[in-house]
Amino acid sequence: MQNEPSAQVHGELRPVQLLLSTRAAAHALSLSPRKLWSLTAGGKIPCVRIGRAVRYDLNDLREWIESHKHQGRA
Repeated sequence: MQNEPSAQVHGELRPVQLLLSTRAAAHALSLSPRKLWSLTAGGKIPCVRIGRAVRYDLNDLREWIESHKHQGRA
């Protein structure tokens, strides 16, 4: 498809993955899948439900990270 998002990886053009599985999203956030599910169930991180499957939008994860950044000490 011509309008499909893509990225160049090692000189090759590959499609961009728009939605992540729970495991992939948890890995990307450096969280356990259980902690991610807890945040999702609590309404703190948005998800996309497709039937029984739960997926996470990369842009939503980036926004969540930005909203949880703190200045100063950790």
